[in-house]
Amino acid sequence: MISVLLVDDAPLLRMGFRMVLEAQPDVAVVGEAGDGAEAVALAARLCPDVVLMDVRMPGVDGIEATARITTAGLPSRVLILTTFDLDEYAFAALRAGAAGFLLKNAHPSDLIAGIRTVAAGDGVVAPRITRQLIEAFARQSPAAPAPRADVRLGRLTDREREVLVEMARGQSNAEIADSLHLSEATVKTHVSRILPKLELRDRVQAVVFAYEVGLVVVGS
Repeated sequence: MISVLLVDDAPLLRMGFRMVLEAQPDVAVVGEAGDGAEAVALAARLCPDVVLMDVRMPGVDGIEATARITTAGLPSRVLILTTFDLDEYAFAALRAGAAGFLLKNAHPSDLIAGIRTVAAGDGVVAPRITRQLIEAFARQSPAAPAPRADVRLGRLTDREREVLVEMARGQSNAEIADSLHLSEATVKTHVSRILPKLELRDRVQAVVFAYEVGLVVVGS
């Protein structure tokens, strides 16, 4: 059973999400929060598998709440809800540790699939969409940091670094395998080793990391 915490300042939206989720045999809504501060407190107390997080809320917004949940080391994974696919807050949410994002007008089946994917430990955002999102905000966001050195890069083998670069360019495992002349199983093994070496939780965070440290540059 996948436990979910709903976070949105609109009670009617929370009610709608609850109705959709509780119709699934493998999903249980364990709590609701109307703002980010309440979300952090409930995440610490309930330890849900997935936090379905709105961005724009009074007081502590979804970005700050996501950062607090991830930096606290809580096991919950955050799935951000946005209004637009290139919402001005989406990149900040990924940098804060979110496992991905979905549109608020997504089809219920996409919402369920996204929650299941996140609960299984993967990122929701498709690789190519992740690349588009990061490149757009690398150009537009004044808050985006300059490329920086990071000692974690030194933990990767040359091959793992190559795989990380291809991930950041929006390649799927199958595409990486074709590009580097590897089997898809070998690529999956490399990815499974890259994440713990970089102290990251999923593929989305790995892509963000690659852009932040300058391993891949915009437009490359």
